[in-house]
Amino acid sequence: MPLGIRGSSIRPLSSMGGHAVDPWRSARRTLAVLLFGWFAAAGTAGVSYLALRWVAVPIGVGILLCLTFAVLLALLHRAAWIALLSLVPAVFILVGAVQYAPEAALEARGVRERVVIVADSAEVTGGKNHRYTLRTSDGEELDERLTYKGDAWAPEVGDRLDVVLDPEGVVPMEKADEIDPAGRLNSLIAGVVAWTLMTLLAGRRGYVRRRAGKGESLLLSL
Repeated sequence: MPLGIRGSSIRPLSSMGGHAVDPWRSARRTLAVLLFGWFAAAGTAGVSYLALRWVAVPIGVGILLCLTFAVLLALLHRAAWIALLSLVPAVFILVGAVQYAPEAALEARGVRERVVIVADSAEVTGGKNHRYTLRTSDGEELDERLTYKGDAWAPEVGDRLDVVLDPEGVVPMEKADEIDPAGRLNSLIAGVVAWTLMTLLAGRRGYVRRRAGKGESLLLSL
């Protein structure tokens, strides 16, 4: 009796409402975004170290890299909300990467001085940007000015402070109680860890969304 060959019961993915997606390609995309996130954090910290005198440079570079990472994360996930969510750890990364290098330099080679504020530029200009003239306990007036932006908790004329100055004149002086390089490094690491977890989640969710055919609109996807 001749044996008949049964027809295959395997149904193509497209007939079940899904799309064929290469999992290895999704993994490579995830890895690429993850490596870019690490590069963005390390690159911002590196620029901060190279441009100790110009704090605006690492801030600008860091903002650009963080926004680029957010866009890449949205494309990986196929949803826009995760890009907005990634901006929260981006703040920790920016603060840590930008401030770690100058504060570490002040901690390593800085000179601590007890000073009193004798003048405030904001009293003349009427603005919120303060440039304080300082006098040491020996009666010597410092050439460098201590800067402070904003009126909240701003020091006043007559206040006594402990400041740390860079003897090489590269890093701007800071109040001694605000120098915390270990805290800045922890902030940077926490932001990178959060980005890493978000990237792995976005890669997995993006793969699932592409298989389900839900990657048409980033703005409407959840």
